[in-house]
Amino acid sequence: MIPKAVLSEIARIVGERHLVFDKEGLTYYSSDATKLEYMPDAVVFPADTGEISRILMLASKNEFPVIPRGAGSGMSGGALPVRGGLIMGMDRLNRIISIDQDNLIAKVEPGVITSHLHDAVEKLGLFYPPDPASQDISTIGGNIAECAGGLRAVKYGVTRDYVLGLTIVLPSGEILKTGVQTMKGVAGYDLTRLLIGSEGTLAVITEVTLRLIPKPAAQKTMLAFFPDVSAAAKTVAEIIRNKIIPSILEFMDKLCLECVRKELQISFPSKAGAMLLMELDGDEFLIEREAQTLREVCRHGGALEFEAASDAAEAERLWVARRNVSPSLYKLRPNKISEDVVVPRSSLADLVDFLEELGNRYGLPVPSFGHAGDGNIHVNVMLDKNSDREMEYAQSLIKELFQKVIQMGGTITGEHGIGITKAQYLEMEIPRAGLELMNRIKKSFDPKGILNPGKIFIF
Repeated sequence: MIPKAVLSEIARIVGERHLVFDKEGLTYYSSDATKLEYMPDAVVFPADTGEISRILMLASKNEFPVIPRGAGSGMSGGALPVRGGLIMGMDRLNRIISIDQDNLIAKVEPGVITSHLHDAVEKLGLFYPPDPASQDISTIGGNIAECAGGLRAVKYGVTRDYVLGLTIVLPSGEILKTGVQTMKGVAGYDLTRLLIGSEGTLAVITEVTLRLIPKPAAQKTMLAFFPDVSAAAKTVAEIIRNKIIPSILEFMDKLCLECVRKELQISFPSKAGAMLLMELDGDEFLIEREAQTLREVCRHGGALEFEAASDAAEAERLWVARRNVSPSLYKLRPNKISEDVVVPRSSLADLVDFLEELGNRYGLPVPSFGHAGDGNIHVNVMLDKNSDREMEYAQSLIKELFQKVIQMGGTITGEHGIGITKAQYLEMEIPRAGLELMNRIKKSFDPKGILNPGKIFIF
């Protein structure tokens, strides 16, 4: 528990209305997208770097946990107060500080909602590519903590590819700037890259310098249905082999299609066993030529139907199924465990075949969808968590899945991070020597272990 005297001091730093410790308020911040629950001692909403520094000094002195939190949309429990302590909500640090059109950079605070940044820069003809599915609620700080990707990662990369520099506060309260405002910079170790994906365990981010690019002149959306998952997966490889990199190349399997069909009354080919959603962007003449190539590649791959949007309204209609797939899966079972494995694109067909075999063997629906273009598939194990048998089967299934993915040369998480939900599996991918090195880095930043404890490492 945080001593009352310390809570009073925190209230003096931020103002009483920016410190929450009533039961209703604490309950709201006790969970995230995982639906797991851990009750914090208090929730604080600092206004700036200085207030955060003073709070962390108090935390180091009194040795209580501080857990940075964005929108709480994380899928691995990274913002949960597993050992109690103080949730640090970044809601008030929500300014887009500047957009520099000459140098193609933006400076923002970590509480900026991702889609708000998209809107602001696109009005100026610029582009910030990372687009996690939660972009309408997730924050830039949370995206950095997890190194979020999104649908456009196949062409444009992920969050780490656009972060040039950070202002951070160390657990001691020290304020530090990392990185640069330029396209090049190799002075010393790359602390910026180290902090991206660190899940709030090393420092609190208070300002971000982001790289922007020019907004693509045009885009075109297409949809193709295939008789089975294998045909769709092989077509993905063939698209890349034709030297076409779509800005978006998404996949849905038959279970997903059936759920969306029932949810939205959407018409699909009756024999459709998989779907690819594709988007090209860039020069208008070039994307028309590439769209014709995509049509031919899909036809040769056995597509049952191919459709191209003629305008923005038509493109939006094609997007409906993909946007609604995740919530529609609850038709299969009342609960869901979501994993986000990645394999080399060449192994995608083998992975989806393995998922079907796993589901049949354990008697659980395992619908999959996601970013086929970069091999990042969202595997959804559907179950009833009130059934001990189904819970046991699900855990065994997930372990087998991770073993297979690593055997294929992949990774157990492409976007969601480790947090608490994957900590027990991390040593399957990273040898003990690597984990011990990471743990030493953690202790160098945070010798008292106050910042987001209980995450990533289980030793």
